[in-house]
Amino acid sequence: MKIDARSCFEAAIGDLGVKRLRLMSYWDLHEPVQGHYYFHELDWQVEQAERSGTQVSLCLGLRQPRWPESHWPAWAKELPREGWQTALLLYITEVVTRYKDYSCIASYQLENEALLKSFGLDGDFDRKRLRDEFKLIKQLDSTRPIIMSTSDAWGIPLRAPRADLYGFSIYRYLYDGKKHDYIQSTRTPRFYRVRAKLIRALCNRDVYIHELQAEPWGPIATIDMPVTEQYLSMNLNRIKEAIAYARSTALLPADLWGLEWWYWLKTTQGKPEIWRYLRSVFTERFDNK
Repeated sequence: MKIDARSCFEAAIGDLGVKRLRLMSYWDLHEPVQGHYYFHELDWQVEQAERSGTQVSLCLGLRQPRWPESHWPAWAKELPREGWQTALLLYITEVVTRYKDYSCIASYQLENEALLKSFGLDGDFDRKRLRDEFKLIKQLDSTRPIIMSTSDAWGIPLRAPRADLYGFSIYRYLYDGKKHDYIQSTRTPRFYRVRAKLIRALCNRDVYIHELQAEPWGPIATIDMPVTEQYLSMNLNRIKEAIAYARSTALLPADLWGLEWWYWLKTTQGKPEIWRYLRSVFTERFDNK
């Protein structure tokens, strides 16, 4: 969004009142040269969370939020399968070892919508690799739960790896490229309640909303759309609707996705309404209590 990342982070904690964050450990950014690690920004983020008492869910692995979803270093793409898988495990080891002693780390997320083949580029959907990653993380740090996300779709996670906790992504207002128009999901809160109930019954695992849409989803990148176009899929009223919808599912806590957009609207567009509203939401402690 062409904003200052650190200012946005500080505003989220200091002004907005955020007490839970998901942070990313992008492989391509932190190991651009094989065996050489550059964690300066993630170090800063984790240290800020530690000082402020903000909980962190740290995403690990190849596939993490943000296009193109799978974040390959250029050098890893040149390796045979066995080579890059070994390198990825070494990278995960480096990340977990580096941050596991911080008390702010509340959980790890094993990849992001790891088996969703319909979105992103250059994905790898090998369950054995995921099982190896899961086992490694548990060996490195058995004290924290591992979360896996299931996407906004059907399905019950019966096969391994069996995460400690599952998260739903809920996106309700999207641009449909086939219809060339904006659409709204017809799924009711009951759909997610029933799905969560099945996961609890069959997998003995709890479920929450780990990614609730609170930013636009249009035909092109958000930064390239005028605000009027952005508001066709997300605006203040729809954020209010999304939060009410999340509460209706009873799958709390619910983590909202869209921080950079709210900050961009406030600081570069002179539109602080969403930021102000969400400040009131976070202040009232929107959680499972």
